[in-house]
Amino acid sequence: MTIVNQGLSPADLVELVLVALLLLGVLIWHPWLAPLARRFETRTGWVMVFLAALPVVLRLALLPHHPAPAPDLYDEFSHLLAADTLRHFRLANPPHALPQFFETFFVLQRPTYASIYPPGQGLALAIGWTLFGHPWAGVLAATAAFCGLCYWMLRGWVSPRWALAGGLLAVIEFGPLNQWMNEYWGGEWIAASGCLVFGALPRLRAAPRRRDALLLGLGLAMHLITRPYESIFLFLAVALFWVPWRPAELKAAARFLPEVALVLLAAVALLAVQNKQVTGSFATMPEALSQYQYGVPAALTFQAKVTPHVPLTEQQLMDYKMQRSFLGERTETVGSFLLRLEYRVRYYRFFFLAPLYLALGAFLFALGERRFRWVALTLALFALGTNFFPAFQLHYVAAVTCLFVLVSVVGLERIARRWPEAARLVALLCAAQFVFWYGLHAFFDTAEWSAAVRRYETWDSINHGNPERRIFVNRQLDGVPGKVLVFVRYSPRHIFQDEWVYNRAAIDDARIVWARDLGDAENRQLLRYYADRTALVLEPDAQPPSLAAYRPPAP
Repeated sequence: MTIVNQGLSPADLVELVLVALLLLGVLIWHPWLAPLARRFETRTGWVMVFLAALPVVLRLALLPHHPAPAPDLYDEFSHLLAADTLRHFRLANPPHALPQFFETFFVLQRPTYASIYPPGQGLALAIGWTLFGHPWAGVLAATAAFCGLCYWMLRGWVSPRWALAGGLLAVIEFGPLNQWMNEYWGGEWIAASGCLVFGALPRLRAAPRRRDALLLGLGLAMHLITRPYESIFLFLAVALFWVPWRPAELKAAARFLPEVALVLLAAVALLAVQNKQVTGSFATMPEALSQYQYGVPAALTFQAKVTPHVPLTEQQLMDYKMQRSFLGERTETVGSFLLRLEYRVRYYRFFFLAPLYLALGAFLFALGERRFRWVALTLALFALGTNFFPAFQLHYVAAVTCLFVLVSVVGLERIARRWPEAARLVALLCAAQFVFWYGLHAFFDTAEWSAAVRRYETWDSINHGNPERRIFVNRQLDGVPGKVLVFVRYSPRHIFQDEWVYNRAAIDDARIVWARDLGDAENRQLLRYYADRTALVLEPDAQPPSLAAYRPPAP
C-alpha cells in the first residue's frame, strides 16, 4: 500500500511483478521442473487427483479474504431450491396454502412449489450440501471434477505433456478466480460432462471399451438433465464424429451402443418423472409451464403481473421487445441473427486468457487434420445453435469448455514446433497473470488496494458480485431470536432483477420465511398463518436496507 502512495501506480507494479515472474519462470524451468513434469505427466490417476485438488485447495486458501459466495441472482436461488428439494428426496414440493405471498422469479407455486429448471445443477449442489453441509461444496466438487477430467479428455487428443499443460491451464482459467467457482448458477458441472463426452469419443475410435461407452453415456446424460436445449447440439456433434469412421471401426464401437442408450434412458426417465411431479404431465417441462403462467420473457412479465406498482423502465421495455422478437414474432431476419452472433463473439473471450489469442491463431494451422476440423465444427455448432436462443450466458456453451482448452493446447503445440521459446513465453505469461492476481487476493485484498487495482482486473470475478446488502440483512436477521417472517416491501423504482423473496423447500419449517408485502389487509392472512413468528418488514431499496418490526394498523 505504501508503494502506491509513494507514486508507483498499480499499472507499474503489475508490469514489475510480471517481469519478475517471467524471469523466475525462465530460471527455474529447465533445472528441475521440466524433468519432474516428464516423470509425472504419464501417471494419469495421480495427475487427475492433483489437478482436481489444486483448484479447491487454492480457493479454500482465499477464504480469509473471500468467504463462501452468497447467492444473489434469481437463477442461483432457483437452483438452490432444486438442490434443497432433492435433499428432501423429492422432485417437487407441495404447494403452500398462501402461494400469492411467495411468487418469485423462476419458481413455480402451482400446481407444485418447485424450481423451473432441470435437476442437473441442483443435483450437483445437493450432493455437496448433503455431504459437507453447504451447497458451495457441490460447486467445489464440480470444479475439481472438471479440472481432473480435462486432463483425462486431453490424453485422448494430445501427448501426455501437452495434456498436463492443458490441465494446468484449466486450473488457471476456470479454477479459484473464475466466476463459475464463485456462484451457484452452473458451469463447472456442465463442463465436466463435456470432458466425459469429448474424452470418450477418441478412445472409442482407437480401442472401443465398455468403460468408455459408459462414460460417454454418463456425460451425455449429465448434460441432458442440466441443459436439454443445448444437448441437441452435443448429440449432433457426437453423431458427426462418427461420420468419417471406417466400417470396421463403426462395427467395433457399435457393440457398446446399448450401454450408452441405457444410461441415456435413465436420464430421460428422470426428466419425465420430474415433469410429472412438478407440472402433472410427463411431457410438460417446468420451464415451459412457467412461460405459460408468467409469459416470455418471464422476468419482465412477472414484474408486470406481481408488482404492477413498479413501472418498467425504458431500457426494460426495449429488452422486452428485443427478446420477444428473438422468440419468433416474425421479425427475425438473417441480418438480425448475424448481428446477434457478432455481438456475442465478445463473450467467448471468457474461454481464453489474452496471451492465448496467439495460440488461437496457430490452431488454424491444425485444421489440415480431420479430427481438428471436427473440433472447429463442434464449436461453431454450439455458437450458432445457442444464437437462436434469445438470451446468452456463458454456461450455455460450458460443455465445449474442454474443447477451447484443446484449441489452446494444440495452438501452443504448433507454435512450439517452430518457436519453442515463444510457446514457453505464452505459457509463462498465462501463469504470471494468474499468480499475480491470486497473490493480490491472497495477501493484499484490502478496500484501499481493491479500489486502486481492481479496475485493471479483466478476467476473474472472485466474489466481486457478492451482495453486500444481502449479507448485511442476513447478519441482522441472525440476531433476531426464534422464527421470523419478513415482508419485503419494494420502492416504486425498484429494479426487478433485485429479487428478495426466496425460500427453502419446506417453507413452514424454515427459520426465516420471506414474503411479498401485499398490503396490510392481505398481509393479515399470513400473520394469522404464522402467528408464532416475529414479523418484520424489509425495505431493500433503502440505503442501507431497512429492517424493522412490522406493525400493521388496527383493522
